[in-house]
Amino acid sequence: MSLWFTHPLFLPSLIILVTIVLWATALLPEFLTALLFFTAAMIARIAPPDVIFGGFASSAFWLVFSGFVLGVAIRKTGLADRAARALSARLTDSWVQMVASVVLLSYALAFVMPSNMGRIALLMPIVAAMARRASIADGSRAWFGLALAVGFGTFQLSATILPANVPNLVMSGAAEGSYGIHLNYVPYLLLHTPVLGVLKGLILIGLICWLFPGAPKPAQDLAPPEPMGRDEKRLAWLLAVVLVMWVTESWHGIGPAWVGLAASLVVLLPRVGFITGEEFSAGVNMRTCIYVAGILGLAITVTQTGIGRAVGEALLQVMPLDADNPFTSFLALTGITTALNFIMTANGVPALYTTLAQSFSDATGFPLLSVIMIQVLGYSTPLLPYQASPIVVAMGLGKVPARAGMLLCLALAIATWLVLVPLDYLWFRILGQL
Repeated sequence: MSLWFTHPLFLPSLIILVTIVLWATALLPEFLTALLFFTAAMIARIAPPDVIFGGFASSAFWLVFSGFVLGVAIRKTGLADRAARALSARLTDSWVQMVASVVLLSYALAFVMPSNMGRIALLMPIVAAMARRASIADGSRAWFGLALAVGFGTFQLSATILPANVPNLVMSGAAEGSYGIHLNYVPYLLLHTPVLGVLKGLILIGLICWLFPGAPKPAQDLAPPEPMGRDEKRLAWLLAVVLVMWVTESWHGIGPAWVGLAASLVVLLPRVGFITGEEFSAGVNMRTCIYVAGILGLAITVTQTGIGRAVGEALLQVMPLDADNPFTSFLALTGITTALNFIMTANGVPALYTTLAQSFSDATGFPLLSVIMIQVLGYSTPLLPYQASPIVVAMGLGKVPARAGMLLCLALAIATWLVLVPLDYLWFRILGQL
């Protein structure tokens, strides 16, 4: 027992375990748990400050921040209401149709916008305005369902589109750096979209309609919309430029976070911008920003301290990986990804899993590329909201309680393991990947 206490990974592991338990149980507010992690990690010196506070330097953090700023401006100028008016006239006839349209819109936008956070920042004010027009009150279970439809539709379904979220890009970079394997857009889309895109989207719609029932009403305001005001036009042009810059990132090389941050500065400038300092303070949810920084910092710390590799190698020893039982091996590899998601979150899982993929391939007899691809099912299905920062951001913007997010996470994870995992295995077999 004394050897455990003197092991160099004991204290870092303890701090990370306590942090994960507090986030999972919501015993403390999420941002307070993040601050406790920063404090304990620095006092115990488990990693250098640039590692522990690495979340604040990540592009994801600044996308969250700029998303809040742009969301305030979209709401203030009336642009959100205008977009919601156009959508609600056609998409609020029934609750199923409303939820399905939000999920589909979240998924479709992933084909043209590379950033999860950017898509959430753009959609949340519009969906909120659409909900108000359909007489769905803020803080109601129906509103929680719509907010979660944005978060889950944006993160989970976009995993089927190679450049559409951070974990995919981490996996792609790790595969190329470690094995010289270059992932291609269309084969990746074909492998993952039928099960993890279409079928999972249908299950998500069904679960939201069941767990968060709603009854949208026809919009009462049937008067034609007023012409766009000066501020609306200026902000619409600014957002159009931002969207073009996001879509063409591969050409100019400027990341979505820095495009969003530049747009936020324009929005905040005196006389030129759209919101005041007081509106910034009231509208930007720094609690969620700190929470996201804590999640990202924890994932970086797990990697840098060696905890992630130690856990991965331990899982390799205990999981039933057997070339004679391919389905069991498929389940085990998905389980390994799910287990790593607890300590590394979705953004960090591919960096570790992919480096261990050759060992997994040797143990299972699966092709190396197939082993790399199997992880997508695991990291795109978080068991708890903190494992996927885009879901956290959507919950923060929609003021969704942790319990509601956890409920949908667990329900969708159970449905995925019972229904989609076997179907995904069959699809891999049909395509000759196993």
